[in-house]
Amino acid sequence: MRLADIVIPETPAARAALEVATEYCSPALLNHSVRAYLWAAAYGAMNGVAFDAELLYVSAMLHDIGLVQEFDSHTVPFEEAGGHVAWVFGAGAGWPVARRRRAAEVIVRHMWDEVDVEADPEGHLLELSTGLDISGRRPEAFPAELRAEVLGRHPRLGIGEEFTACIKDQAARKPDSLAAGFVRNGMAGRIAANPLDR
Repeated sequence: MRLADIVIPETPAARAALEVATEYCSPALLNHSVRAYLWAAAYGAMNGVAFDAELLYVSAMLHDIGLVQEFDSHTVPFEEAGGHVAWVFGAGAGWPVARRRRAAEVIVRHMWDEVDVEADPEGHLLELSTGLDISGRRPEAFPAELRAEVLGRHPRLGIGEEFTACIKDQAARKPDSLAAGFVRNGMAGRIAANPLDR
C-alpha cells in the first residue's frame, strides 16, 4: 500500500468538505483531518473493510470542526457539535436525511474507545485512524513506507501540542465530556509520546 493507491473521492460533497476544513481549520488541524482519511482508507483497503469513501472523507474533514472557534459549542462536546455541522453540511450537499445522520454518527463515534466494524465501518475506520494520528495507537498496522509518504506530504505541524491544548480546554469547560475523561486518563502523555512525531 502506497499513498498513490489510496482513493480520494472526487465528488462535489468531498471537494466542499475539504474547502470547509481548509477555511476554518488551522494548518495543523487541516493536515490531521486529511491524514485521518488517508490512514482510514488505507487501513480499510489493506484489511478488506468495505466503506463508503465519500461518507468517510466528508466525516474525516469535519470530524474536529467542533474544536474551532466558529463552531465550538459551550453546551455539547466538540464531537457532537461537529456532528451537527456535518448534518447541516449534508443538507446543503443535498444528501438524504439518513446520510446526514450517518455523517453525524461517524463523527461522534470517532471519540469512542471502539466502534464495531460490522455495524459502522466508517466510524470504525475514523476511530482507528484518529487514534493513530493523535495518540499513536497501532502504527505497526501501517507500512513504514506509507507512514513516511503520508507524513511527508501532510506534515504534522505541531498537531500534538495544538490538540492537547484544545482537548484540555474542552475538558475544563465540559467536565462530563469524553474529552474530559481522556484528559483525566492521561491522554496528554500519550499524545506527547506519539511515535509519528519521532
